Amino acid sequence: MAKSNQKQVLGRGLSAILNDPDNLTKSINDKNANETIGKIIDLPLENIITNPKQPRTHFNEEALKELSNSIQELGIIQPITVRKVNKNNYQLISGERRYRASKMAGIKSIPSYIRVANDNELLELALVENIQRKDLDPIEIGLSYKRLIDEINLTQDQLSSRVGKKRSTITNYIRLLKLDPIIQTGIRDKFISMGHGRALVNVDNKKEQIEIYKKVVKKSLSVREVEKLVQALKSKTSKNAIYSSPFISQTALDLEKFFETP
Repeated sequence: MAKSNQKQVLGRGLSAILNDPDNLTKSINDKNANETIGKIIDLPLENIITNPKQPRTHFNEEALKELSNSIQELGIIQPITVRKVNKNNYQLISGERRYRASKMAGIKSIPSYIRVANDNELLELALVENIQRKDLDPIEIGLSYKRLIDEINLTQDQLSSRVGKKRSTITNYIRLLKLDPIIQTGIRDKFISMGHGRALVNVDNKKEQIEIYKKVVKKSLSVREVEKLVQALKSKTSKNAIYSSPFISQTALDLEKFFETP
């Protein structure tokens, strides 16, 4: 398939990638490959292996148990997607949560949509699916965007087309990865919001980032209050900027009091 056509397919999202017949390459030598690729069939769970490059690293055990109970009662509503790697084995492209819950429920087979994908396609599909999750935290989104840029060699403009997000939105998520790991963990654990993180990322000094972060958590500061502190901190580095207006001067004094400095 031509490169331009491939971009159009990817730009339509994950469902377009998985359902477009032209995107299903016939590269497996198994004589029965053409009979299974592009179709949904029941596969034994023992013949399915997980994706070692799966971007999702955390699976909530309680949520998995709930899904497992649902599968026992209602069965699998949405098939998983796999690629054929040899005559008998398949590798997960998407649906690892359903796969794990099915194993937990004692299910022996699972409906699977079969396609063939090379390693780059496998990684891209997994990352795109991960980004589409509703429960994804901002740091995970930023990491997925960065991997698509670094490992799939996409520009931010290309990535914007792939995932249907503005370039500025993608940039904001990736910038969060410049925060100290402690603050990144705070965002993931919902101690602070992405808005707090976007304000803190403007502080270059990691020690100062941490000091403000601790105050944010301790005093439940709003995003606007953090933005004001960061503005004053940056202004403090230049005497001319500090005294250029009464507002900035007062904010600088507030910052000194905040950090309990003379």
